Amino acid sequence: MAQNPVSSLIGALADGSVEIVDLTQPLSEKTPVIKLPEQFEQTPRLKRHEISRYDERGPAWAWNWLELGEHTGTHLDAPIHWVTGREGLDVSRIPPSHLVGPAVVIDKSAESAEDPDYVLTVDEIRSFESEHGPLPEGGWLLLRTGWDARAHDEELFLNAASGRPQSPGFDAECARWLAEESPLVGVGVETVGIDAGAAAEFDPPFPVHYYLLGAGKYGVTQLANLASLPPTGALLVVAPLKLVDGTGSPVRAFALVPRG
Repeated sequence: MAQNPVSSLIGALADGSVEIVDLTQPLSEKTPVIKLPEQFEQTPRLKRHEISRYDERGPAWAWNWLELGEHTGTHLDAPIHWVTGREGLDVSRIPPSHLVGPAVVIDKSAESAEDPDYVLTVDEIRSFESEHGPLPEGGWLLLRTGWDARAHDEELFLNAASGRPQSPGFDAECARWLAEESPLVGVGVETVGIDAGAAAEFDPPFPVHYYLLGAGKYGVTQLANLASLPPTGALLVVAPLKLVDGTGSPVRAFALVPRG
């Protein structure tokens, strides 16, 4: 009798032939948050409010309440985050099957180090497919740019000393193709948002938000440790809060990676 696949996975985790890689940036009061132009409202960074700490307010327990934006730290963008997806799903209604799926990793860290405004194109995805096979049905494309190494320093991470943010991402046609023609359910990036830093100047502005969320797909931002994943073969798990009417949510993201 064939072994139960869950039992097989448990065995593979126990013997080290499958490794769990944490793709989540630490979430703290120092976690970088996106900064919009001054005319728009801003999202708050994480702030902790103490309720009790083993004292007269609660002698045997410590706990806090949190103040933070839905789009803080490593987080998921739901379709309703963008006007084009306003009739789509909130975070609480995303099918769990969309949050667990095969991942491909396209490594453009060298290009991004040379040009912080680097953007991925459809031709580059086609080139990846010619080497590694087609993008997986119901899967995720994770764009590795090396940007996670900057996450400890908000100034380096947002990289806006030139007067506008400079960070890598996808060009407008690539965003449209991913949304309308690819078999993927979402994309993940290491940067503060799913669009490139210069995307306010693209046509349409912020095309990944515009096309991907408008197509009912998803984005995950501020990922870490993509360098530890192979180009294909990893299983991505994204675990947001089941937040009713949520436009987004901080997540714990990790990947199951075969080793050996």
